Amino acid sequence: FCNAGLLELSLGKFRNVLLNQTSPVEAVIRNIASNVTVVIFQVHAQQSDVVISFDKNPSVNSSGTGVDKGLVSILQPQQSVCTWYLRSLDASQVLSTAISIPYMEKDPIPGGCNIEFDLEVDPNIYLDYTLVDIHIKFAPANLGYTRGANPPSCDSGTGQNSRWRLRYDVYQYFLPENNLSEMVLMSHIRKMSEVQSIKANGIKMLTLTTDDKTNVYFSSLPGQGVIYNVIVWDPLWNTSAAYVPVHTYACSFADLVDNCSSLSKLSTKVFFTALAVLGLFTCFFGHRFWKTDLFFMGFIFAAAFFFVFITRVTGLGYDVRLILTAVAGIIGGLFLVASWWRFGSVLLCMFIIGLVLGFLFSSMVFFTPLGDYRVFRDDVVFWVTFSSVALMIPVLFVGCPRILNILASGIVGSYTVILAIACYVYTSLAYITLDLLRRILNDYFSRAYTNVPFQTNDFIILSVWAMLALSGVTVQLRRERSEVPFPPHPYLTWKRERERRSTNVLDPSHHIPPLRERIHNKLLHIKEVFQKEQPAGERTPLLL
Repeated sequence: FCNAGLLELSLGKFRNVLLNQTSPVEAVIRNIASNVTVVIFQVHAQQSDVVISFDKNPSVNSSGTGVDKGLVSILQPQQSVCTWYLRSLDASQVLSTAISIPYMEKDPIPGGCNIEFDLEVDPNIYLDYTLVDIHIKFAPANLGYTRGANPPSCDSGTGQNSRWRLRYDVYQYFLPENNLSEMVLMSHIRKMSEVQSIKANGIKMLTLTTDDKTNVYFSSLPGQGVIYNVIVWDPLWNTSAAYVPVHTYACSFADLVDNCSSLSKLSTKVFFTALAVLGLFTCFFGHRFWKTDLFFMGFIFAAAFFFVFITRVTGLGYDVRLILTAVAGIIGGLFLVASWWRFGSVLLCMFIIGLVLGFLFSSMVFFTPLGDYRVFRDDVVFWVTFSSVALMIPVLFVGCPRILNILASGIVGSYTVILAIACYVYTSLAYITLDLLRRILNDYFSRAYTNVPFQTNDFIILSVWAMLALSGVTVQLRRERSEVPFPPHPYLTWKRERERRSTNVLDPSHHIPPLRERIHNKLLHIKEVFQKEQPAGERTPLLL
């Protein structure tokens, strides 16, 4: 560690340094080889902004401020020493890590054709996030050149001898789940700073040409650390250079409520925990308790539809919307039960149940890398494909509704348990349905890449989901194999029973008094219990 004064660096070597607001740290590299033409110096902190500059008194055009910042030093002939200055904007000490990376004359220069940002040559990646998506953008690169020469023109043409031949590979790297440690970030950001290390550890998401805009969108993963970087590649010389990596947790460490350590609201935890209890019961006993199963599926269908509707047309707060969604779900569940009781339409009920399972299955399909294919950026293509996959489930099982209901209750019921777990522990499995909800509610979410981490925690929770679903389906299939597929129509059964009792005088139930008379007799009996008992013996005077 270095915490004051002078920081001696070696090319390609990381150094941890403690920065403060009052005492700038001077970072120096000496004995730079003559074949090195460019040095990119960068510094990283977890949450507090740091200032990196060429001068002790930083100016807008010679400095950068942020948690991940870098500067490009274009070396002059005979130059063998580079100097930069570091300090934090926070009054307290800030842990940071610094590195300087050398490049040769044929290597492209990241940010060498910058016209948007303050620095003349800007190797930084600029990141903004919301609860829905993450946006990164960067300045175009330029071709490399020898020391002392003039830089190639950025607008001299679009041929193979210009910067237009360059390609940009965008990489993503996930930090360990449920880990917000500073030291973990410092150790992992080193894996995303140099070209070979980025290729070995990062996930290549896409390749941009110079014709494309140098900005990319990703789905937001609040509480999950992610590092992004870009490698610019020169196909003529087969050389590459890396921009300055940038990281985010898509949340605030400073907020007192809904910060990175406690993302789920209390209302969300209550809602999904209650839903998980009902879902777990449905997973194992859904078909046996048919009306409960109908209520559960009707609740999900109505709640999802109502939440989308109320979010699109109103500006109500999240907690209010969730309460109204719960009320709408209860009404929807009761309506489906009442519809079954009155009309007894198995086909209608199974269509709703099949749709719920179909939407979950289709969401699982697009949760895979298939969902990031460029063709599905088009909303029409996406929704036609998504709906076709979802409708395929009720159509395939139209001839065996009992199997469909058992599968739906087992799979959907067990998934609600996963959603409840996600309220307390981060798991990527929650984004199976959350990304679908984001695409419905946000018009521009189609441009975002929806890749998520899949680490040890996710494998464990996936195993729990699979175990619950398989156990629930197996138990129900074994229990119901000798039973009738569905209970008889309740309303017709009630009418038939009432008619039988009213016409069959030999049936003992025929002689049962009407309900009003039975209630009156019961009340009289209760009244007699509380009456004071009369004393025994004669109560009239004796006659002489």
